[in-house]
Amino acid sequence: MKRTELREHIFKMVFEIEFHDADELPEQVELYFEQLEDAREKDQEYIRVKTQKAAQKVEEIDSLLNTHTTGWKTTRMNKVDLAILRLAVYEMKWDEDVPTGVAIDEAVELAKRYSSDEGPAFVNAVLAKLAD
Repeated sequence: MKRTELREHIFKMVFEIEFHDADELPEQVELYFEQLEDAREKDQEYIRVKTQKAAQKVEEIDSLLNTHTTGWKTTRMNKVDLAILRLAVYEMKWDEDVPTGVAIDEAVELAKRYSSDEGPAFVNAVLAKLAD
């Protein structure tokens, strides 16, 4: 799988964080893999590791988001946008393999596919503030 495709699967797993307890995440990831027909073991491991690492930073990520947004605390955000932002912030701040510009571009692309019409601009604006 290409990295963009892997990121999309990680985004879907990060989205699940909103609906399950943290200790259920490994089980949710395994259930997700049962439906992924084209994921090789190496791809599954990449998705699993990145999802776990992002999930471990959710509180810290949410704190950063709440600090850098005006009138849009994480509790008020669209859950799709929140998942996209959580993944992008994780990549920007803690994933040395992903350049900041790539994390922002990929987040905007995810927002174009999964969010509302305003989602891409919102995601871009929030991440631009965090990139400074």
